[in-house]
Amino acid sequence: MRFLSLAAPLALALTASAPALAQTAGALATPQAQASYAVGLNLGARLRADGVPLDPDAFLKGVKDALANAKPALTPDQINAALQQLQADIETRRNEAMAKAAETNKAEGEAFLKANAAKPGVVTLPDGLQYQVLTAGSGPKPHASDTVVCNYRGTLIDGTEFDSSAQHGGPASLPLGGVIRGWTEALQLMPTGSKWRLFVPAALAYGETGRGGSIGPNATLIFDIELVSIAKG
Repeated sequence: MRFLSLAAPLALALTASAPALAQTAGALATPQAQASYAVGLNLGARLRADGVPLDPDAFLKGVKDALANAKPALTPDQINAALQQLQADIETRRNEAMAKAAETNKAEGEAFLKANAAKPGVVTLPDGLQYQVLTAGSGPKPHASDTVVCNYRGTLIDGTEFDSSAQHGGPASLPLGGVIRGWTEALQLMPTGSKWRLFVPAALAYGETGRGGSIGPNATLIFDIELVSIAKG
């Protein structure tokens, strides 16, 4: 759990808390008081974002006892049992949220691809991968063992960008055996110099697990890919 990332952005939390901050400004007049409040605010925001169910009064008592080096109100066994149960509760909540997101993303992705297949210029392959030729190249096509140099931009079906070669400083050099299946398949069909838009079903992308926080489970993805050159494998 990401409890102590003190550098995390707090602008939203601070904006929402502006009236309360004005009322407590007098109590936060010293640098130590302000730093202490900032740590507490950040920690609380992280706990809330992580979905940690806590009793605020009991939580603050634990913090005060620890800072004062006071005798804990619970035995070591009780503390361990409580933390294990808390972790189990958090895991259950996350699994439930993932399952719900997977179901929603699957339905939305299938509906999107069905509608997209009827659009002019969109080609649908037997495994469900779709592509649209934006610029037709005339160079050689890569093989599965090759490494390609390409510019790309990836978005969710709602237009949210999750990655691009521009974010990393320019064209990316990628082995076709080390990318998602949708890319491996499509790039072998692309002549060098081409720019295609790919519509990739979840099964040919990151599947039921997704990738980090940017790509959810069962997410259908859209990529604009320009095949710049081929480096033979």
